[in-house]
Amino acid sequence: MELAIILMMILIVVSAGAMALSVQNTHYPFRRKGQLFTPVEHTFLQLLEQAVNNEFRIMCRVKLSDIVTVSASTKKKQASTALSRASAKSIDFVLCNKSDMQPVLAIDLVHKQGADGYKVQKDLFVSNALDGANIPHARIKVKSGYSVEEIRECIETKLIPMRRRQQKLTESRLNPERPNKPTRPLRSSRVAA
Repeated sequence: MELAIILMMILIVVSAGAMALSVQNTHYPFRRKGQLFTPVEHTFLQLLEQAVNNEFRIMCRVKLSDIVTVSASTKKKQASTALSRASAKSIDFVLCNKSDMQPVLAIDLVHKQGADGYKVQKDLFVSNALDGANIPHARIKVKSGYSVEEIRECIETKLIPMRRRQQKLTESRLNPERPNKPTRPLRSSRVAA
C-alpha cells in the first residue's frame, strides 16, 4: 500500500516535469512579416482614405463570410457549403458606415502580376454573394498615377443606389425633367367687360 502511494507520487512528479519541459521547448515556426500590405495596396489605401474623406471606415482584407450570411430558408448542407466557400474568399477593402459598421461597398484590386495575376478573372461566387446581399462590388484595376478624384468617382458611381435610398441624391438631380407647371397664364390678363 505504501509502495503504491510512493509510486503514484513519483509518477505525478515525473509527468508534471515532462509537461513543463515540453511546453518550454515547443517551437512555433513563425516570424513577423515586414509589412502588412504590399506597396501597391498601401498606396491604394492612402488614396482610398483621401477619397472617402472620413465618410466611411475602411476595413482591409475582410473575409467574405464576415460581411454576408446565408439566408434562413437555405438547407443545412447548402448553407454549410456556402459558408465554407465564403470563409475561403476575401475582399481587399470594405467601406462601412461609421455609425453602425454596416458594409456599404466591397472593393477588390485587380492587377496582372506574375503568370496568373491577382484576381484578374472575376470570381462569380464572390460577385453573386455580394449581389445577393445587396452590397455593391467595385473591381479596380491597379495602375500607377491614380488620382483621388478617379477613385472617388468610381466609389460614387457604385454608391448611387445607396444615396438614393438615403435621399442624399434625388432622382431629379440624376435625370432633370421639366417641371409640370403651366407655360401660359391661367387667367387672362384682360379685364372682363
